[in-house]
Amino acid sequence: MDFSWQARLLIPVPRPRNWLASSHSRIKDDCIVILSRILEHKKAELRHKQSRGYLSELKKRIQDAPGPLGFAVTLEATRMAGSPSLIAEVKKASPSLGLLRPEFADRFDYLEIAKAYHTHGASALSVLTDKDFFQGSLDYLREIKQSVPLPALNKEFMVEEIQFYEARAYGADAVLLIVAALERQQLIDFYALARGLGLDVLIETHHERELDTVLERLPQARLIGINNRDLKTFTTNLAVTLRLAKRIPSDKLIVSESGIQQRADVVRLVEAGIHAMLVGESLIRADDIGEKIRELRGTPAPSHA
Repeated sequence: MDFSWQARLLIPVPRPRNWLASSHSRIKDDCIVILSRILEHKKAELRHKQSRGYLSELKKRIQDAPGPLGFAVTLEATRMAGSPSLIAEVKKASPSLGLLRPEFADRFDYLEIAKAYHTHGASALSVLTDKDFFQGSLDYLREIKQSVPLPALNKEFMVEEIQFYEARAYGADAVLLIVAALERQQLIDFYALARGLGLDVLIETHHERELDTVLERLPQARLIGINNRDLKTFTTNLAVTLRLAKRIPSDKLIVSESGIQQRADVVRLVEAGIHAMLVGESLIRADDIGEKIRELRGTPAPSHA
């Protein structure tokens, strides 16, 4: 299947050398349009699922399924002195980068990746399920949950109620709510729906205004995500986490997302009191997942003596 059209949404066309400096507002507008296109596409994708029969099927599966694992509780319990808890992401592709490894064109062994994360000490998993922009699948989530005893986040653009029933039916223990993608009332309603289904909720923020919305409108929310990726430029900057973390009450669990590449990044998170880190691309692209996890956490390689 050709996914080049999604990539074209996020890869800018060639511009004059001085275009960036003189057109900041245009960049902002372009990137807001990109996010809007993604969300519009997601809503269109979900229209065929809006049937009573499908919802009834999902509810039956939920009724027969075991209860979710405690995503937030696990993150809190597995936090280490020298490293935040690790949420390791199972990720095949991104709209801007395409496939994260060339061999994924022939085979994406999501189960082996998830098992490697578990073996090397990840606290929880994040599984991309968006099909068209990240080449993910709900089936990846279902099969991983059947094989790996870790709590899992359904990483998805949540824009319709049916998705929460899907997440629970396919084995998710937590879902992601992106403040930038939702109206305020949607955020409140979706949070209540997820909690009613027994799911933990990671609420993703990008800047002070979004964070203030969460703290004011959902004071009961426990998991606060800070995404270091700027939606205006798609660059990452760990300073976003360090800045916003200072505004978050001590009873919250803070998750830093995106741009965590090396041990020095993790040290900065530890010093800022961050509870958990969500890492995907740097793990997936590493030659050795176990070695990369040890590097990030600052733990020595196992002795074979």
